[in-house]
Amino acid sequence: MSNAQQRIDELVKSNEVLLFMKGNASFPQCGFSGRAIQILKACGVEPKAIKTVNVLEDAEIRAGIKDYSNWPTIPQLYVKGEFIGGSDIMMEMYENGELLQVLTKQD
Repeated sequence: MSNAQQRIDELVKSNEVLLFMKGNASFPQCGFSGRAIQILKACGVEPKAIKTVNVLEDAEIRAGIKDYSNWPTIPQLYVKGEFIGGSDIMMEMYENGELLQVLTKQD
């Protein structure tokens, strides 16, 4: 496992709600990342509770996250260590109630 893969793995395992995105929760730098933040807020997730990783600041993470998840696009949401998907999947899950269930599920 590369250094970037190890860093990604540690982030995924140590954060309840983790979003790899372009920009941050306060200043998303692409429409899809902004939509992902809005979906999480609509589910009642406090912005402070969302750990974000700005892939524009780290080329290794930007490339490595696509290999880590085997998913070609950013943003990417992880909840409790589980890969959920990008903004389209998040929207679909939000609309049918699944995302709220994932976010509020007790271990």
